[in-house]
Amino acid sequence: MAQAEERRPASGWARKRAARVPDPQSLPAQIVEAVSRRRRLLRRLGVLASIAIIAVSAAIFVRTLMHIDVAHFRAAVAATRSGQIALAFVFMAVSYLALTGYDGLALRHLALKIPYRLTATASFTSYAASFTLGFPLITAAAIRYWVYAPAGLTAGNIASLTVVAGITFWLGLGLIVGTGFLISPQAVSEINHFHPLANILIGLAILGVLAAYIGWIAYMGRRGGAVIANFRLPGVMTTLGQTALGVIDVCAASATLYVLLPKAATIGFPTFATIYSFGAMLGIASNSPGGLGVFEATILQAVGGDYDALLVSLLLFRAIYYVVPFLSAMALLGGLETFRRWRSIREAMTASSQE
Repeated sequence: MAQAEERRPASGWARKRAARVPDPQSLPAQIVEAVSRRRRLLRRLGVLASIAIIAVSAAIFVRTLMHIDVAHFRAAVAATRSGQIALAFVFMAVSYLALTGYDGLALRHLALKIPYRLTATASFTSYAASFTLGFPLITAAAIRYWVYAPAGLTAGNIASLTVVAGITFWLGLGLIVGTGFLISPQAVSEINHFHPLANILIGLAILGVLAAYIGWIAYMGRRGGAVIANFRLPGVMTTLGQTALGVIDVCAASATLYVLLPKAATIGFPTFATIYSFGAMLGIASNSPGGLGVFEATILQAVGGDYDALLVSLLLFRAIYYVVPFLSAMALLGGLETFRRWRSIREAMTASSQE
């Protein structure tokens, strides 16, 4: 009798009830699903945060501009040495060279073989344009597609490349900010007005998230690889390489501005790199092109001192790190387009002469 009951088929109600039981989901899948359900709320919160950051930064920046002494400003421009400008160009070049490694690591992770000259062209032009124009997901992706598409990369490849490159940037930025909040909590308090102990706890939290991410990557790697929303994340060694490359890029970018600071500035480079990185994060959160206004207000508030001389340093930094690369990138893209058109015309002429 017991055996007969065990062999008895389940009723239709029981089958339906069993069908309703969802399969257990991994934590990343649950996070992705939760974010998807609250996408509209998160978007509104993001807009409000951007407006708040821009409003506060604009108030600080405008107040600074209203107190500028024109004669003092001109004297600060004249006091900037040519050696400072030359060093700024060197560090700018190092930063953009590291940025080409973002694409290189991403292509390696995706098992895509592209000549370095093409990788460097796509990386330099996409970052130079997105830094100046803003909206990196649109401007950078469009330029990357225009450069990479003739080499056989699909839109999906370029989207994956952009994700991996973005992870590289945030790993480096996160490590610098987390470490800086730990070693320079008082300097960060000048910006966010939090108690130094709170900044230390924030730094520990950021570093904890980075450590947890690397640990999770290592754990999932032993089980076949970490996947979020059908996207395979880089392994541990690639992730460590991304972090190192991101740190090199951000440190070189911050050094570009650091060497332009007036002589009276006594801030150390580790503290300044933290302030620079925090300002960059606020600029990204504000969604303003290149963090314009937000980044300047952060530096002015944290570094202090002679605002006229500091504003000269910021303007020179904008010209060296943003304007010069942007103009160079536009010229490079124009030359590449001219070369492609000339090559297609020459191929067409050769084909017609052989008929």
